[in-house]
Amino acid sequence: MIKEINLPDLGEGIEGAEVSDVMVSAGQSISKNDILLVLESDKSSMEIPSDYSGTVVEVFVNSGDEVSTGQKLMIIETEEFRSREQHKNELKSEKKTSLEEINLPDLGEGIEGAEVSDVMVSAGQSISKNDILLVLESDKSSMEIPSDYSGTVVEVFVNSGDEVSTGQKLMIIETEEFRSREQHKNELKSEIKKELQTDSREEKKPPVNFPKTSRDVFASPGVRKLARELEINLQLLSGSGPKGRITKEDLHGYIKAKMESSTNQRPKQKKEIDFSIWGEVEVLKLTKVNRITGTRLQEAWQEIPHVTQYDFGDITELDEVRKKLKKEGEKKQIKVTFLPFLMKAVAAVLKEMPRFNSSLDYKGENLVMKNYYHFGVAVDTPSGLIVPVIKDVDKKSIFELSSELMDISERARNKNLLPDELRGGTFTISSLGGIGGAHFSPIVNPPEVAILGVSKSEWRQTHDGEGKAFSARYILPFSLSYDHRVIDGASGAAFTTRLSQVLNTKGFFEN
Repeated sequence: MIKEINLPDLGEGIEGAEVSDVMVSAGQSISKNDILLVLESDKSSMEIPSDYSGTVVEVFVNSGDEVSTGQKLMIIETEEFRSREQHKNELKSEKKTSLEEINLPDLGEGIEGAEVSDVMVSAGQSISKNDILLVLESDKSSMEIPSDYSGTVVEVFVNSGDEVSTGQKLMIIETEEFRSREQHKNELKSEIKKELQTDSREEKKPPVNFPKTSRDVFASPGVRKLARELEINLQLLSGSGPKGRITKEDLHGYIKAKMESSTNQRPKQKKEIDFSIWGEVEVLKLTKVNRITGTRLQEAWQEIPHVTQYDFGDITELDEVRKKLKKEGEKKQIKVTFLPFLMKAVAAVLKEMPRFNSSLDYKGENLVMKNYYHFGVAVDTPSGLIVPVIKDVDKKSIFELSSELMDISERARNKNLLPDELRGGTFTISSLGGIGGAHFSPIVNPPEVAILGVSKSEWRQTHDGEGKAFSARYILPFSLSYDHRVIDGASGAAFTTRLSQVLNTKGFFEN
């Protein structure tokens, strides 16, 4: 539906104003309450919001133009009309059945069947596309069976321990597309009914009243001072206090709404770019791991206020301990790296500073303090970065951790990890020591609140603090990223300092 936007009655005897800024342009998508124009009169500055969501078709005014009450400003094609047309088309074209039968796909590599090790869903459960339905075990590998649909599980035909073969019926899913179609029908009926009941004549809009100056805003001196400090225009707020008085709660609500609005805005690529016009290109499809990891990292970066602390540890003596244990490990066919020592050191510091081993609850109002120490360890695989979890780090020896790291890293690269081996982490360590680099800023892995990034160790000349005696020391650079909602800067610095002390304490690892 095409809507003509005219200048409303500005009230207080104001017949016209000057356009100081045009905030939209033809072809632009807008939402209800988005600002279309900013006007200046001899009495006030005011914003003209949109009463509709949709697309701007044409704009008839420019900055500097004089406009008067009732003048045509622009034309908008409303979203409601397009949505209704879409509904009609979907109802006509939709031919899919409501129920989808899920059968065991071809597992490849000559595998005719497998054992169900875990059923991840149950009847009545709502699922999304790519959610894991089953975990299977064959004589060659462990594999996950994802859903191709969003919807609700109607019935499950297999249980843990069952043997299944290619093509066997596993479950039935009521697709979300069918239920959405029913919603479309109801929405369409409601919209048609509403339109028939609405008078075809343009609804007369009430005058838009704007305060002439900030003096006309009802607020206490304390609220005004806070607004100035936060650079908030009080004219943009509606007061919830007596007689429309603006309170501190109104300011806080305004800030929260702005932050949520900013967080939810994600950059959109308006159109596909043909890079081949400038030269030869090659298109590589992202792996599933790449796509999932990318989405999680983007969400973590947007939702968590990150702070990164940089520090280093003197591991000269510790490396001597590692070399001794390495020789013992070779006899047991266990590769002893530096990572298990670092894990033990981190576990010790976490016990002293338990806030780093916590998670925010889903409301963001409480901290869940964890009395177990399960560490995620980033593993680089051909498919992308995978973070398996080593359980009970504080209870295991260096040899036990070394053996488990060897095993879980190998299975991660071969895609043989079980779902439970990717869950339950309390803290993550990402080590680039084998690759290089001085420092990097890792992204927190939610619901955890901190992550340690480890860079390549190197020999450095250091002095005794007075600059008199110099010696070569083996130095480990590391970075601690943390959630600033939970951990402040002083605590972050205390953590890295304490970790440096533990790494430099030879006796800690010899006990």
